[in-house]
Amino acid sequence: MLRIVLDVNVLVSAAIRQSSIPGLVLNSWRAGLFELIVSARLLAELLEVLGRSHLARFVTPADAEELIAALEENATVVEDPPAERVVPGDPDDDYLVALARAGRAHVIVTGDAHLLEADLRPPAVRPHDFLARLEQLPL
Repeated sequence: MLRIVLDVNVLVSAAIRQSSIPGLVLNSWRAGLFELIVSARLLAELLEVLGRSHLARFVTPADAEELIAALEENATVVEDPPAERVVPGDPDDDYLVALARAGRAHVIVTGDAHLLEADLRPPAVRPHDFLARLEQLPL
């Protein structure tokens, strides 16, 4: 089964608008089309971002807690590995690459230009491109 890491920016976009491309990616996970890899650090970052005041009109605290609970219960939780410096321009993204490698992910789905422009293993792809790839897989 395909294993992926969703960047926090994708998860936040999915929480704000479920009918968006990121929302469709998250719904594809909920439908069991791929295995999602998360970690305590990723979940903590997601909770922090969803709790920001400017997002309150889009995502209620109850919605944020529900999403976090669903991820904790249904995604594959991997212990946060040490991160080496691999993402030029944004060392804060290094942990996502380390997480993807530790979780044996096939891809990182992100909207972050630093990740998308880097030559990474596993590669980083945009949500739209991931959905197109997912549609090509046999069921």
